[in-house]
Amino acid sequence: MHKPMKSLIFCLLLCLLGFSACNNAGDSSDRQKQGEDTTRLKLEVLNQKIEADGSNPDLYNLRAKFYLLDHQFDNALKDVHRAMTLDGSKSKSYVILADIYLLMGKPEESRDALVKAISKNPNDTEALSKLAKLYLIIKDYKNCYITVKQLLVIDNANASAYYTRAIALIEQGDTVRAVDDLKQAVDKNQEYYDAYVQLGELYAVKRDPLAELYLKNALKLRPYSKEALYMLGVYYQDNGKYDNAIATYQVLAKADTAFRDASYNQGYIYLVYLKDFKKAVQLFTESLEKDPNYFEAYYNRGFAYELQGDYKSAGDDYQRSLKIKVNYDKAIEGLNRLDKVRTKK
Repeated sequence: MHKPMKSLIFCLLLCLLGFSACNNAGDSSDRQKQGEDTTRLKLEVLNQKIEADGSNPDLYNLRAKFYLLDHQFDNALKDVHRAMTLDGSKSKSYVILADIYLLMGKPEESRDALVKAISKNPNDTEALSKLAKLYLIIKDYKNCYITVKQLLVIDNANASAYYTRAIALIEQGDTVRAVDDLKQAVDKNQEYYDAYVQLGELYAVKRDPLAELYLKNALKLRPYSKEALYMLGVYYQDNGKYDNAIATYQVLAKADTAFRDASYNQGYIYLVYLKDFKKAVQLFTESLEKDPNYFEAYYNRGFAYELQGDYKSAGDDYQRSLKIKVNYDKAIEGLNRLDKVRTKK
């Protein structure tokens, strides 16, 4: 069967709160170096400006953000506190302070800083948005809903607010209202990739054809998105559109050459539905080349061998599966089947 994808909580946290780290994971080292060089030059210019105008709090806030991106937390804290000393009325300083605390692994301090920012400026939509998302991360749904409501009173077209509330509703099991909010999000922002993916996933669970529409909208924005391609492939697979599923998994395999399940899921389709056991063996082998500890792939390749009458190869793969996962029921059952075949002979 197909395997579900899992997201890292920290990556989700960064994405929700506006950091770009999770979106740049696939950048080349040359592009990363180029970005670092650009940042360094900008920082040098900023240092010169602060030297010329040391009483400008905005300059310290800006430099704190540069330090934050470089994970120089102590320097970032010094600059943001300097900005507060120069002008304690700016909510922006507290928003930056919240970002620093968050990346330092201090969510409570981050929350307090955002609350302080909003007390300085109740109409600070950035602070309200980040606070709502932080409440979502720490699963304080009540305050998440309250903060989203405050934000939408100020900015009813804020797509991010609808998306944040939708995720909270999903986590609490209210997918009906979540779908309404996700639709609002894509209505307010037709390029809201994450909202399209969530809509695709929710409709896919119901095997609703709208899943295909929303996932394709996501892929228009990010043609080689691993998660959107995977979800679309699984949708096709679950709904018997095997040619479409295979074609989608093939695109995924090219987009991420290390992703084992692009081959595994194709192998499963050939094994279970198309009955092309030789092709299934080839694809499970490709999956194992990407992950030699993939015990399910060993089992399924063994089963494909068994169905071809190659009992020696089947037994070897069942044994390999058991070495990785001791007492794996399916592998034990496979070996028992082979024993019965040998007994009959």
